[in-house]
Amino acid sequence: MEKELKINSVDANFYSSIKDKLWIGIPVVLLIGLLSTLIYNHHAEFSWDGFVGGFDQQFLVFFGIGVFAQLVDGTLGMGYGATSTSFLLAYGVPPVVSSTGVHVAEMFTTGASAISHHKFGNINKKLVKHLLIPGVLGSITGAYLLSDVINGDVIKPFIAVYMIILAVVIIRKALKKSIVKKKTTKLSALAAFGGFMDSVGGGGWGPIVTSTLLGRGRNPRYTIGSVNAAEFAISFASGITFMLFGGIHGWQVIIGLILGGVISAPLAAYLVNKIRRKPMMVAVGILIILLSLKTLSKLL
Repeated sequence: MEKELKINSVDANFYSSIKDKLWIGIPVVLLIGLLSTLIYNHHAEFSWDGFVGGFDQQFLVFFGIGVFAQLVDGTLGMGYGATSTSFLLAYGVPPVVSSTGVHVAEMFTTGASAISHHKFGNINKKLVKHLLIPGVLGSITGAYLLSDVINGDVIKPFIAVYMIILAVVIIRKALKKSIVKKKTTKLSALAAFGGFMDSVGGGGWGPIVTSTLLGRGRNPRYTIGSVNAAEFAISFASGITFMLFGGIHGWQVIIGLILGGVISAPLAAYLVNKIRRKPMMVAVGILIILLSLKTLSKLL
């Protein structure tokens, strides 16, 4: 009997070890496959002179944007797309190039972020599983509609106004003396909506999903880690969809954002454990308001 228990314990540990390795292995394999595909399909667009010449002052700007955007996203659980897109547009990068660059770069940065959060033990695997499939379906739907049906510029003001309202709610919750923890229902609907809005609006997975979960009293560390982990699949799905319909533009932007984001992802995952709950929520709200006002000022 004791021998059987030992065997069962070994089997359980073995399968648990395999599952843990898959959380890192799957993102790594997908990223290597994506990188190999991009190099194979677009190698003719590169030359050594062009490669060396690309590492100039502009590249450093894009690299810096990637570092900052990933620090914001990794520590606050939101804001990579909104932050990086706002900075790129302000710098004078055309909307088509900035949108493509951000979505392709997010496929790499969210992968690095997911691996980092897993390493630091910030992930609630049950929550990730609930968010994953609905979020992916929503992101694919949104990317397809934006590519073929919806004019993204027309609906951006409405998204920005919604984000401001959402930010005010977050700040009000943060300023309360205590937040009553509520049971989170309709996770699938929340994830599908967040994935859809992220694809259509160029950002929104974090502000919609993370802020809602934090507002219901969930632990910030595991909420941010889990939402970031699920975001890898959401970004991958929308990025592939955008690539199929729109192609790839702005390699200098993409590489700068990828390198900056991948390098800062472990630091962001580490900082999650060091940030207090209420100041973090206030920072999230202020960040969303500032970015949304900037978006509105460019559109109105």
